[in-house]
Amino acid sequence: MKEIFLLKLGEIVLKGANKRQFESRLRQNVRRRMKMYGNFDVYLMQSTVYVEPMDEECDVDGAWEACRSIFGVVSLCRCRPCEKDLDAIFDAIENYLGDDLDCAKSFKVESKRSDKRFPLTSIQLSQHIGGRLAEAHPTVEVDVHHPEYTVYVEVRDLAAYVHGPAIPGAGGLPTGVGGRAMCLLSGGIDSPVAAYMIAKRGVEIECVHFFSYPYTSQLAKDKVLELARLVTRYAGRMTVNIVSFTEIQEAIRDNCPEEFFTLIMRRFMMEISQRIAKDDGCGALITGENLGQVASRSITGADLTIPADILDLLRDNLHQYSKLITKVRLRAVSGQARQNVVGKIPEGIWMEMAGALSNLEFRITDIETDGFKVGGFIPIDNYILKDSDIALGEEFVNK
Repeated sequence: MKEIFLLKLGEIVLKGANKRQFESRLRQNVRRRMKMYGNFDVYLMQSTVYVEPMDEECDVDGAWEACRSIFGVVSLCRCRPCEKDLDAIFDAIENYLGDDLDCAKSFKVESKRSDKRFPLTSIQLSQHIGGRLAEAHPTVEVDVHHPEYTVYVEVRDLAAYVHGPAIPGAGGLPTGVGGRAMCLLSGGIDSPVAAYMIAKRGVEIECVHFFSYPYTSQLAKDKVLELARLVTRYAGRMTVNIVSFTEIQEAIRDNCPEEFFTLIMRRFMMEISQRIAKDDGCGALITGENLGQVASRSITGADLTIPADILDLLRDNLHQYSKLITKVRLRAVSGQARQNVVGKIPEGIWMEMAGALSNLEFRITDIETDGFKVGGFIPIDNYILKDSDIALGEEFVNK
């Protein structure tokens, strides 16, 4: 008989009157995920989802990897079904798991008999099959306490199933049972992780990304879409709303005090996200903000490379606050650089790099901006820059 998958449910089995709703949603999610891998029959019995390939054209390995990332599945195993007969069970183990047994130093058999019409109890079945396997594999010891390999036999209503150790699934609740939420997706790691964690609790995710061309490049938008694709592996289907934010950002720059740039931009982003969420039936916003987060960064051993084209601009803007610029070792680099790297610009211009830089561990080769490798950055508040050289020097030491 062909190989099938057994997907074991987790906390769904603890639900009460609405348990059937959770099981139905999980079955729908598995069926939808299996469509791209061929013709699979997906059905649910005894708190287990069965995934059975119906023809030889099915991509079994691809389907197996997809099942590992479906929320609501706590563990899963590939198994061989057989007749509910002692000889058939033994033959299935020999054919399906014999090579794995030969590679192990010790083994044991664990049985589960959910079909109470089967004549042997679970313990009797384990003893019988274990004894025959010990005779067939004399070089493999029997160790019921700490075996290197465990053979599992499950006698269920439709058939008996033999398999090796199960692997952990994605866990959580089936996507869609907890409503919908809108995630403000940036280029950093926090927002996709937040989307993943919320989706794991059964919430269907929709995303919004604020794109400020030409201040942010097409590469930055592509990165955000790629992050969304990574989340869809677990969260399922996902819509990403791309919002053009350039005009709003420029209006804030021209009409608002510089110290309020970030606050006002965040206010607009929240308002726009709220309206999109309301129109699309989302009941919550996901931002990925982390209360009390403390970033640990170091630039030990890193040389600061500054493009020659902006050295004058850097000096013009930094010398008025500090004389430490004269103590920095500068090295010229050929090439062009944006002139809006520093100066009187809104903080939103940094949105392209902010996500990557804020989570950077300062591996110089990891980040590239405008053709130049970036070793990292140290955020310094304006009030420190305007205070004194001593305060700025202490800030560098503390960072």
